[in-house]
Amino acid sequence: MGAKLLTLFWAWLALTQSLYVSRGMVSASITTPLPDLYEASVIELQAGLTSGQFTSVDLIKAYFARIEEVNLQGPVLRAVIETNPSALQEAAVLDYERLTYGPRSALHGIPVLVKDNIATVAFEGMNTTAGSYSLLKSVVPSDAGVVKRLRKAGAIILGKANLSEWAHFRGNIASGWSGRGGQCTNAYYPNADPCGSSAGSAVSASIGLAAVTLGTETDGSITCPANQNNVVGIKPTVGLTSRAGVIPISEHQDTVGPLTRSVTDAAILLSIVAGPDPNDNFTLAQPMPVPDYTMALSNTSLVGKRIGVPRSVFLNDSLTGNDPYVNEVFEQALETLKTLGATIVDPADLPSAYEIYESNNETVVLDVDFKVQLNAWFDSLIANPSGVASLEDLIVFDNNNPTLEEPAGYTDQSELIESQATTGFNASYYQSLAFDKELGATYGIDAALETYSLDALVLPAPGYTTVPAAIAGYPIVTVPLGFYPENVTIGSAGPETLYPAPGVPIGLSFLGTAWSEYSLVSFAYAYEQKTQTRLQRTAYAAAIPTTQLADVIGT
Repeated sequence: MGAKLLTLFWAWLALTQSLYVSRGMVSASITTPLPDLYEASVIELQAGLTSGQFTSVDLIKAYFARIEEVNLQGPVLRAVIETNPSALQEAAVLDYERLTYGPRSALHGIPVLVKDNIATVAFEGMNTTAGSYSLLKSVVPSDAGVVKRLRKAGAIILGKANLSEWAHFRGNIASGWSGRGGQCTNAYYPNADPCGSSAGSAVSASIGLAAVTLGTETDGSITCPANQNNVVGIKPTVGLTSRAGVIPISEHQDTVGPLTRSVTDAAILLSIVAGPDPNDNFTLAQPMPVPDYTMALSNTSLVGKRIGVPRSVFLNDSLTGNDPYVNEVFEQALETLKTLGATIVDPADLPSAYEIYESNNETVVLDVDFKVQLNAWFDSLIANPSGVASLEDLIVFDNNNPTLEEPAGYTDQSELIESQATTGFNASYYQSLAFDKELGATYGIDAALETYSLDALVLPAPGYTTVPAAIAGYPIVTVPLGFYPENVTIGSAGPETLYPAPGVPIGLSFLGTAWSEYSLVSFAYAYEQKTQTRLQRTAYAAAIPTTQLADVIGT
């Protein structure tokens, strides 16, 4: 009886859906072109949904088709590990709810792709594995905190994005590779490095495989993919977004944030996923209320602001390993910031810059935290068919399953092994944790901000830019800056990947103190609106999906 009723319910929803479309299409489609999904914004999609021009079911169908085109065929970008088998049904329910009650939020009916270390309930039909076969078909106790917020806002989880396995905390392995997902590649040059660990989220956002995406960062894992994929990335202050239900590296550095095609979309997404969560104590320290970050979007936000340039270490190519072209486009960006009304304080060095460069404290902290927290993750699972129940088991599992987890060129487990050798929260751990805070915050970012009376710092995203903010737990907002020239010397980034390469994007990062996201978003927006860098170049032809809403409406 229950199954029959459910079938009738879905049939009824489909009927109301088709009536809803046929009513809305007549008036809306005549006057407004359908949004191009390569670039479509949340505001454009929401307008089309509200007017009845198309439905969330249509959006899901279109994004699924776009993923199908380029993920495992064509350019084989391997950006998405799996799609949500319940997404179409969820979309139909949300379409009906919109028709009956109106939208819940700016993300009502909007498809969101999340990184595969962010938990979703197993009965929905997706896995949560951090890219590892050791967690295939494992059962998490609940949705991640950020996913709960997305669902409450009416968003639809489209699928799980590929990532560097274990968020790039396994060993010396190329960015964007995982056992389950394979080698993700950049859409701006064939086989270019997408950076990681949130590789699939950034690649998917860059070519419109989803409306918006979520990634995570411990040190660089949102900022670097944003940098190399021509998208916007917000690495929030640790504790602004919940890490509950996110496969961990370190509670002291892990954070969840948006990867989107625009600062506006990132602000919309952050406004919804930010906020306190009783399952993550760090979030209970954030200032309340949670800002509406879309209110920060102003073209004049840089007028009268003092922006510092910490040159020492971070702009030294011999230390960062950056191609010289990075600094060339960065110097152009400084001139743009001046035209937007900012005072550029240059240099505005971090007193701790060289100590940060030479320090091993971050490694000590992450190694200890990872072992403790990953073991706790395994303990929290309701089921895990692989039998892996600890970090020690994981190392053995990988060695026992080389076809799945150790193919040629991707065998290293040195970080797992180094972490397994740690002995818990000892004196050296606490000393390193304290030093990290001093180097990154007290004698780092905060010292520069206070000494030079700055509103923010600015740097090119590549190199060591992410480290001070990582060890301090501070935010970074990254926007498109430029693209490598056609004559750049192509380098190797892994067994299959290249970096740098012609046309591969470069990002610009704004850094600040704790909870300064509102200001950083406003500065990034003003720069983005002035330069429109993202629109200056598209992905290579084979990596651009062709499916649009017109191809699926009415099917």
